[in-house]
Amino acid sequence: MAANVMFGQLGRRRADRVFRERFSVENMTDEDIRRRYRFGKDSIKQIVELLDPIIGHRTKRSKALSTELQILIALRFYASGSFLQVLGDTTGVDKSTVSRIVVKVSQALVSLAPRFIKWPVDEELTRIKSEFFKLAGFPGVIGCIDGTHVRIQGPSENEPAFVNRKGYHSINVQAICDDTGKFTNIVARWPGSTHDSHIFNMSGIKQDIEQNFRSINDGIILGDSGYACKPYLMTPYLRPSSQAQERFNTAHSKTRVTIERTFGWWKRRFHVLHSEIRMKPERVCTIIGACAVLHNLAILYNEPPMDEDFTVNGNIQGIYNGPEDGKNIRNYITQHYF
Repeated sequence: MAANVMFGQLGRRRADRVFRERFSVENMTDEDIRRRYRFGKDSIKQIVELLDPIIGHRTKRSKALSTELQILIALRFYASGSFLQVLGDTTGVDKSTVSRIVVKVSQALVSLAPRFIKWPVDEELTRIKSEFFKLAGFPGVIGCIDGTHVRIQGPSENEPAFVNRKGYHSINVQAICDDTGKFTNIVARWPGSTHDSHIFNMSGIKQDIEQNFRSINDGIILGDSGYACKPYLMTPYLRPSSQAQERFNTAHSKTRVTIERTFGWWKRRFHVLHSEIRMKPERVCTIIGACAVLHNLAILYNEPPMDEDFTVNGNIQGIYNGPEDGKNIRNYITQHYF
């Protein structure tokens, strides 16, 4: 009897694997696609072409996930910020597979950052100065800088360093944008307790700007009072004492708001940045970088911005207290332009 039972167990057929039906955008309208994935059908095709050489499968396995499907899964995660389990249930893919896909696509997008997030040069610099000047008459502006916080789950290592001034865990992201809202530089690797001025002082872009700056004709960036006033980085007067200084501050604010609006568009398009990301900080930084590349691609592909009234309370730093050697340049600009 025992022998018969054992034989029956050994001879049992393995259950067939069940593959759940996977989704497609072929029968969806562009509006529905954009609402779910933040890109239209044509833009998604272009993203597939960009990433296929990096993430496309080179085998002929019948069940291998296509490049398009991997990108759609990642885009849905960026757009919704949903739990991986929920995303897996709605896309017909296991949670573990969704996790691997999000990491894989994110790393592939970050590898394209040097191509799509780059400092402007030559004619592009001239165009940016002209467009920024049209906003409020502020001369020589080639970018606006600010920091924003992306909420994360409290990490198991070095947890206190990630608690920001508002009391929640985050990554402090520094970005510079041009007049169109496109990122020209982004740094996403510092814990939430890090001050914006320290991130800038430690960044490679600061060293590059310092080495190449000779006069305001080379271009300046605008930052808020959390940064030191430098010859190449203009901050507002904390206590304006004349009408000219008031006008300087008004023009500065109207121009610098570009970066705040950019953060709003960015986080509205990719809601994962506006919710708590429940991953390790290193992986979160990769996702932030991927969303930055996608943000620039959205501008490049003329994707319409999301809700323009969406605001982001990302600046939670204090006022910078330290040496400021850009006051003479600031006074010069005030006297000659305002």
